[in-house]
Amino acid sequence: MSETSPRVTGLGGVFYVVRDPEASRTWYREMLGIDGPYGPQLAWAGEPRANPYSLISHFTDDAYIKPGTGGFMINLRVDDLDGFVALLRAKGADILGEADEGYGKFAWVLDPDGVKIELWEQVEDTLP
Repeated sequence: MSETSPRVTGLGGVFYVVRDPEASRTWYREMLGIDGPYGPQLAWAGEPRANPYSLISHFTDDAYIKPGTGGFMINLRVDDLDGFVALLRAKGADILGEADEGYGKFAWVLDPDGVKIELWEQVEDTLP
């Protein structure tokens, strides 16, 4: 495909059904600090790393998504994982775990609807 061909350029959003949309938006605003007119909104122009990217990953089972109950997981980029995890803990969030994979650092939390949120700090500037 040439650079001038129509192409997908990024992740546009994640859409799912919840019991109480306003309670979910409040949690994302208060716990993660993201909000917008249609729900939590991220401006990619604010990304500080070189070569930022998003993934769409496929799995044969839900082991990686557990203990999330939605059948999917949301991955959110953060610029300082350690600092962000400290903020979440100060707000009373239960951090499910943390990992440093070399290319990036990760932590996990559940939103109020049981959706697993993966927080990811990109460490390397090179694309995979």
